[in-house]
Amino acid sequence: MANKRDYYEVLGVGKSATADEIKKAYRKLAMQHHPDRNPNNKEAAEKFKEICEAYEVLSDADKRQRYDQYGHAGMKSAFGPGGFDFGRDFSHMQDMDLQDILGSFFGGGFGDIFGGGGQRRSRNPNAAHRGDDLRFDLEIDFEEALFGSEREVDLSVNDACETCRGTGAASGSSRETCRQCGGHGVVVVGGGFIQMRQTCPVCHGEGSMIRNPCKKCGGAGRVKTPRHIALRIPKGVETGSRLRLAGKGESGLRGGPAGDLYVVLHVREHEVFQRQEDDLVCTVYVSPVLAALGGEVEVPTPDGHARIKLPAGTPNGKVFRLRDKGMANLNGGYGDLHIRIETEVPAHLSSKQKRLLEEFSALATPDNFPEAAKQNKAVDTFFARRDALLKHTAK
Repeated sequence: MANKRDYYEVLGVGKSATADEIKKAYRKLAMQHHPDRNPNNKEAAEKFKEICEAYEVLSDADKRQRYDQYGHAGMKSAFGPGGFDFGRDFSHMQDMDLQDILGSFFGGGFGDIFGGGGQRRSRNPNAAHRGDDLRFDLEIDFEEALFGSEREVDLSVNDACETCRGTGAASGSSRETCRQCGGHGVVVVGGGFIQMRQTCPVCHGEGSMIRNPCKKCGGAGRVKTPRHIALRIPKGVETGSRLRLAGKGESGLRGGPAGDLYVVLHVREHEVFQRQEDDLVCTVYVSPVLAALGGEVEVPTPDGHARIKLPAGTPNGKVFRLRDKGMANLNGGYGDLHIRIETEVPAHLSSKQKRLLEEFSALATPDNFPEAAKQNKAVDTFFARRDALLKHTAK
């Protein structure tokens, strides 16, 4: 999931995009990369699948809310056990009306291209604007991802100016309709049959201007304000998980709603446990004697210490699985804990220890080391075949 692109980025829309905007972006891209329009083009086919997956999530209110809250980690069960179905029929995409497709590209019918029809309505210079979304990257300990936690973060955001109440205009004045564009935010250049629209160079697309700006915010309508935010981190999150705090982004302008705050989590690596999706892996070191004779060994788990029994002759790298002792996931289940046994070669031997090991070595036979004996036999076979081939080619 770390390599998956953000669904909003895939469709080329913002996180505050409406359902119609998402649909329009999807139809445009689906037509562009549809396999029927790009035969034998694997890259286009992969992009088409990616586009369909993004639309499958963002066009569904429940899935979109879950994705906004947790990112790709929250989508593990969104498509069911079989995952996203790329085998479904998308042939209906070929039957879209051409004018509708062009409207998806240019934001309107043919009239917008040639200067006729589809004229924009004059903007209300005092209309409300939604605040921008914000991203905050937060590094957390592995234990916080495992058990969940509560954190407090401090950041600086653009809040509505109290002096002008977000209008940007000084007391007793207000925003005025731009005379250059008449409030449209765009101006028409060229003449005759071909006309083009450009962003108004005077109001920069706003459609309105402030003649007498607020002194505190300089006409911006917002000022930087420190904010203290309490954050609850659910157990099971991973690096790349995204927490959405609705209304905690930048404040809106002129009474508009605030944007959202997206907290992107980065989980620190751990010295004891390594995560593999919902499973945990832990390496436990044992002595050669315990591995050879067998016995019980104490192992760590998220719930505390547990004991597992090693059979006599436990090989190096043997893995034992403890069910439901792994990572919690966002859907309410748990992964498994995999205990990997590593035989540690003893170090810092005393004279007596060395003597005892030498005595054991003198008593050992190839039967005590079956894997080494098996390898030695394979090596002998290799050299015998090599010598036979070299002898034959030398004739």
